[in-house]
Amino acid sequence: MKIGIVGFATEGMVSAAYFARQGHAVTVCDQATDLTVPPEYATQLGSGYLDNLARFDVVVRSAGIPPHVLLEHNPGVESKITTAIDEFLRVCPTPNVIGITGTKGKGTTSTLTTKMLEAAGITVWLGGNIGCSPLEFIDQVQPDDWVVLELSSFQLCDVRHSPHIALCLMVVPEHLNWHTDMDDYIAAKTRLFAQQNSSDIAIFYAHNDISKAIAGDGAGRKIPYYESPGAWVNGNMVTVDGEGICTTDELRLLGKHNWQNVCAAATATWHALNPASPAQVRAAVAAIRSVATSFTGLPNRLELVRERENVRYYNDSFASTPDAALAALEAIASKKVLVMGGLDRGLPLDHVPKTFLEYADDLRIVLLIGASAQRLYTVCAEAGFTNCRIVDAKNMSEIVSAIQDTVQPGDAVVFSPGFASFDMFKNFEERGNLFRDTVNAL
Repeated sequence: MKIGIVGFATEGMVSAAYFARQGHAVTVCDQATDLTVPPEYATQLGSGYLDNLARFDVVVRSAGIPPHVLLEHNPGVESKITTAIDEFLRVCPTPNVIGITGTKGKGTTSTLTTKMLEAAGITVWLGGNIGCSPLEFIDQVQPDDWVVLELSSFQLCDVRHSPHIALCLMVVPEHLNWHTDMDDYIAAKTRLFAQQNSSDIAIFYAHNDISKAIAGDGAGRKIPYYESPGAWVNGNMVTVDGEGICTTDELRLLGKHNWQNVCAAATATWHALNPASPAQVRAAVAAIRSVATSFTGLPNRLELVRERENVRYYNDSFASTPDAALAALEAIASKKVLVMGGLDRGLPLDHVPKTFLEYADDLRIVLLIGASAQRLYTVCAEAGFTNCRIVDAKNMSEIVSAIQDTVQPGDAVVFSPGFASFDMFKNFEERGNLFRDTVNAL
């Protein structure tokens, strides 16, 4: 077959290699003209990279390119479009696949689930929006293995296959500069569940109506988490199926939002292991507990960078929505200097100063940075929250310098931007790495 690979970044490279291994004729289609492309691939580069995609038998869309962009140039090719994720779900050699989506917490929950299954003695592959494209390891997956996929709305918006276990975390407005509107964003995540049958499992966050509606789209058996029968916090005990796992005090992850992630992962793991006998139940509890009480988190997610002169510095650069930044306020128990701001994608902000006012006694100050600073300052002022100021910083050194001018002994500095990074930095990883390096250099 003739395969068109649209987008030749990391995912596109893996997709091209996968289809080439099967003997297909691969053409790389990319806007960039300075790519290094293996000689066995044909190329269609530059401004005309989307021209005449109808000539291909299969068009492989890289996740960052919206389907409508392809269709605007090539009406009628919708049935030919696939992605690395959809191809993996179509041909995966094991039925044991867990797909995890939501607005925030996907990476943490996917990693927790993977580690819990591994602790139970299972071979697990982790991929998708975290780690690598699953087509990179598809040839190594065995029939009894499990695969955990972290899946973004970019990857899900046109999938035609669903995993055996699909899990939706909390969903709030996000990526509205990529999606047409909130309905389009929700519709993308709904596709994770759409093709499930009655033997499949649909797990959702019990206290988020959008998550519940998304999981309700398919025929999978509905299991809530953060309430029974899924894993939930009973008093201070994380409990699943009547079995106590550990107390919340034993969790190493900070914040009640991470209680949700632990419960989500425990629910998925429990239904993957499906323990029946008393011995199996004990083994499942032990596996889940061992990870829940030892996992400290991923980089750039409320990561304690260091303590210096009785001030703790937390790197939460992964927080790219206001709700994620607000969750960090609850997670850190001390007087806080919150650093917030970045690329303004027009997300709702009215609830932000309301939360600031609730935590006013715990906020030393909110330092506003980046392109969103003025709008956020205005919203706060209109709501009566004045304990914030705009920092006209052009780089991370100037941001950290402003922090040093403000912070006092006993404070916690929470670098939780709540906005995308692209106004000042390449991505959230670069933003977080620069914060970490600059703080460590103090």
